[in-house]
Amino acid sequence: MKDRFASESETGRWHTLLDRSGTGAWVKALGPDHAAVWAAGGGTLLVTFEQAREILTGATVGHTLAAQLAEPAGWSRLTLVAHGATWFRDRAVYDFFDERVDSEFFDAFDRVVFYGAGMCGYAACAYSVVAPGAAVVALAPQATLDPARLDWDRRFLMARRRDFTSRYGYAPDMIEAACCAAILYDPAQTLDAMHAALFDGPNVMRLATPYCGDALEAHLSAMAVLPELIDAAGEGQLTAEVFFRLFRARRQHAPYLAALLDRLDKSGRTDLARGVLRHASHVAEHEHLTGARTDLDRRLRRHRPDVPV
Repeated sequence: MKDRFASESETGRWHTLLDRSGTGAWVKALGPDHAAVWAAGGGTLLVTFEQAREILTGATVGHTLAAQLAEPAGWSRLTLVAHGATWFRDRAVYDFFDERVDSEFFDAFDRVVFYGAGMCGYAACAYSVVAPGAAVVALAPQATLDPARLDWDRRFLMARRRDFTSRYGYAPDMIEAACCAAILYDPAQTLDAMHAALFDGPNVMRLATPYCGDALEAHLSAMAVLPELIDAAGEGQLTAEVFFRLFRARRQHAPYLAALLDRLDKSGRTDLARGVLRHASHVAEHEHLTGARTDLDRRLRRHRPDVPV
């Protein structure tokens, strides 16, 4: 079952997005800037927050990430889609979730998982409050963009004009009823780490993902970690130990190895760099590498020109 988004030029309206003839999914426009896509499945529900530009122009054009993550397991799925940098701060979105709560929609499922990255990670945390006991997986989420609460994140100046003080506003408060909330971030991304620190409840797992930069979702997807992480959440088995076992896949991920070698080079830690170099050379020659390997190949040649890569 695949949801295909028609191009804006074909439809004239971005949220006229489904070929309804055989998908089993429906779409509901939530004002001009948002839409909801729902497809029924099993007793586990995956709720994702996604950006229209990623769906319309990504590697799997026209297909939601939720479809890719939920369908192999036979789960139900609900995707909230934003057209633009809205942070899903829109009364139409509030009303949509209010209606789901009033109809006891989420009570029909055995397990519910909320997922998003960045802006969408903020929304996954903020709206998870509608399904107490849900699991939350958020990659580099913002806690809020309310300038009265924080004035140190100047990355999203236009979005700061939106109302983050009303309902579903401060994300760390909204996850208090979650069974668990996994907040993933790269510690070297200072502002992301500062936001992550604001999620500090007893049900929160702050999980560091070094050397992934600001493309965390892309790296976890390339390493095949993201689907496994969502599966663990949907099975009630998401723990820090499970995540770090999955994250061992970074040892065969070319961009991670390249970034690690670069950091060790810059810090003058030559002994550690040699160890990583030996491992990277072995993986490049004899095992499967994930992710684009251009940077890693360049570094291997610089260190050891005779290494076949």
